[in-house]
Amino acid sequence: MSIVSRRELLIGGGAVVSAAAAGGLTAARATAPDLTLPIAPHRAAIMPGTVTEGMMSFADGGLPPVIRLQQGVTARIDVVNKLKEASIVHWHGLRVPNGMDGVPYLTQRPIEAGDSFRYELTSHDAGTYWYHPHCNTLEQMARGLTGVLVVEEAEPVGFDQDLPLNLRDFRLGRDGQFISLFKPRSAARGGTLGTISTVNWQEQPVYDLPAGSLTRLRLAVTDVTRVGTYDLVSGDTPLAMDDAKVIALDSNPLPIPIGASNILIAPGQRADVALRVPDREGEEVLLTRRTSKGPKVLARFRAVGPSAGRTLRELKPLPLNPIAEPDLANAEVIDFLFGWSPEGAPPVASICGTLGYTFWSINRVAWEGDTPDPIAPLAVMKKGKSYILRLRNETPNDHPIHLHGMTFRLLRSNKRQLPQLLTDTALLREGETMEVALVADNPGDWAFHCHVIEHQKTGLTGYLRVEA
Repeated sequence: MSIVSRRELLIGGGAVVSAAAAGGLTAARATAPDLTLPIAPHRAAIMPGTVTEGMMSFADGGLPPVIRLQQGVTARIDVVNKLKEASIVHWHGLRVPNGMDGVPYLTQRPIEAGDSFRYELTSHDAGTYWYHPHCNTLEQMARGLTGVLVVEEAEPVGFDQDLPLNLRDFRLGRDGQFISLFKPRSAARGGTLGTISTVNWQEQPVYDLPAGSLTRLRLAVTDVTRVGTYDLVSGDTPLAMDDAKVIALDSNPLPIPIGASNILIAPGQRADVALRVPDREGEEVLLTRRTSKGPKVLARFRAVGPSAGRTLRELKPLPLNPIAEPDLANAEVIDFLFGWSPEGAPPVASICGTLGYTFWSINRVAWEGDTPDPIAPLAVMKKGKSYILRLRNETPNDHPIHLHGMTFRLLRSNKRQLPQLLTDTALLREGETMEVALVADNPGDWAFHCHVIEHQKTGLTGYLRVEA
């Protein structure tokens, strides 16, 4: 029987954490000087009373840190691979130079065991992002390698607290140990769901927040599979707009905030929520996810102390990120079909691993694997030119489609009204055709794939080339 230390138990489910403590224990500020980010083996108490072996983390002896960058300031992050296998780090949503994007062979060689790589990141966009490996992606992410990355606005935006929430599942058995990370039958459909849902690696954590204060909740879905609908509620009642509202999605401010209920976000997506903590000490707000059996409580936010008496009306709108607007009248249309693999040929063996199957494709071409000689780009775009990408899903499954290195605007769908949203990850529902637009303003080869990782690793991946 494993001996569980007090520290490991506190990492596990049910812990009560103040907002200040949560930020302090998990934060790593990367401006100058440099930040060192290890990729290391790990063990932690995800389930109370037992330690899960075989985990991985971006920390020595702790959960992945929240990395905080400053808008427009260059940060240097030295990634040190302490695993016994190759890895790499991708900065999901950041518009960085191609050589810093962290995709094996497409932008750099994998970071071999014992080696390191220095990433230099300058984000001119503020918002909520995250980071994860793009090598042996399913296994390394499933074992813990996902962390939240925050780019802070150049000027304070008026919150009392800033609380990142890393939303993800682990596939653990009743003994708290990993079970099969995926099932081929599920990989060929919607993906294999986790068994334990966590927020910041805890089951139903309780966060103590000053009563009547304003908190920025940063929801980041870093799960490998789960598409979910989230609500902020008091008891069974959704919070009113005076108490909570979504102010940004996928790092970009919303022109008009929306209510903090019925928030549909898929793997790779993020939502920033402005929460007014209740006035009465001990009163709670719950973050829940909808399930077929009713709402599942993921986290609790509990008011403590005398009320600060603040209101959401005090907050100014978030400043817009400097993203070029596409010229729709002169944009070139490029079609992409997301479907099954036409032949089901086995993937090519690579240092970054495969799942052993090919189920999916883009434009009838299945990604063969992360190899030194990748297949041809799905499309070639000219720098500075505007494009409309027509995304067609011929399958009965959802696909969150992520484009590295650039931001696109949602335009229209054949199935629903789309918000006028700037994003890097669009949830393409079953049978949906969606059009999005962008300016090809970042030269290089940019990965373009589904963020259900089993889909990504079994063919639903490609890349777009932007020529200078």
